[in-house]
Amino acid sequence: MKRPAIILLLIILALFLQGGFFIVSEGEQAIVTQFGRPVGDVRLAGLHFKIPFIQEIHSFERRILKWDGDPNQIPTKDKRYIFLDTTARWKISDPLQFFKTVGTESGALSRLDDIIDSVVRDAVSGHLLVELVRGKDYKPSLQSGDAAVEEIEIEGKPVDKSSLVGREEILEDILARARENTPEYGIDLIDVQIKRINYVDQVRQRVYERMISERKKVAAEFRSEGEGEKADILGQMQKELKTIQSDAYRLSVQIRGEADASATAIYAEAYGKDPEFYAFLRTLEAYPKTIQNNSRMVLSTDSDFYRYLKSLK
Repeated sequence: MKRPAIILLLIILALFLQGGFFIVSEGEQAIVTQFGRPVGDVRLAGLHFKIPFIQEIHSFERRILKWDGDPNQIPTKDKRYIFLDTTARWKISDPLQFFKTVGTESGALSRLDDIIDSVVRDAVSGHLLVELVRGKDYKPSLQSGDAAVEEIEIEGKPVDKSSLVGREEILEDILARARENTPEYGIDLIDVQIKRINYVDQVRQRVYERMISERKKVAAEFRSEGEGEKADILGQMQKELKTIQSDAYRLSVQIRGEADASATAIYAEAYGKDPEFYAFLRTLEAYPKTIQNNSRMVLSTDSDFYRYLKSLK
């Protein structure tokens, strides 16, 4: 009789011990409830004790969790409709408050949908499209002599560019405003980021047209600069060519003049030694140059051209 009783007692004790201890692993935290009412939280990893069959354990993540929102079509301040896809990182900072308010991670994600979506919608509708797609350190690349940057207007009124903010500042504002509502649920919102901005068809077409216009403008500036460089090069070339031709012509005239002067001096010297022989020689040189095949000459009988031929009779 004693042995079966001991065995039964050991079985009851084993069941009691099995239900009286629980393990919290790294990356987890737990809430202890008694008859459905939370009576404590456990944030340290390790082996812990609870009252068997009376208390229950609800485990939650201590690690950073991810929230992904659904892409929404939202109008910007300048009436441009865009699809905005956002994401956020969060963690459970107060498991007891978290259990009391949302209970589960799916419940927390549902609350984050409401909080973040509304804040993001307000932020997008309160800023221009250019502020959402550009960083705060964006600087337009201006070509030399080009001071024209596309003006931004809202309802026909120009916007002061110095008042524009960047995407980072908008995200910081979204995070600060969303954080105001998350502590009451035991949630710590770490950051909010924009995964993707996609334009609706009408806006996308306008963006493409604007991009094409800007690229054409830059291309026209490069072509204009190239034409200017070409004109300068051609002008310099023509100037150098004219200089070379002028120097060459001057040198040729100089050489020709010197040669003519030398030839004249030689002729004069030869003429001075024997004028009659020089005249005779020059006349003989003139005959083959003037009398050609099928050529006719009309001369008087007393012409000096045949003076030396007449003297041979």
